[in-house]
Amino acid sequence: MIADIRKLVHAVPFVPFTIHLADGGQVRVPTVDHLAVSPTGGRVIVFADDDTHDILSSLLISRITVDKQPEPQGRS
Repeated sequence: MIADIRKLVHAVPFVPFTIHLADGGQVRVPTVDHLAVSPTGGRVIVFADDDTHDILSSLLISRITVDKQPEPQGRS
């Protein structure tokens, strides 16, 4: 899962995603600036806009859902 999160964080363009936890909780990552992964990958920190944060054990991450990307606007 950590490799998937690192891939999502470095994607261009960034697409928001939600981390789902084994206990049923979920944490949304709206921008790349809201997330940090420890060097070993054992912890993921997700920051809220008010600077509060959730520290997640990577062992408790059960899945990740990625927001649908908007359709590209074509020229008329």
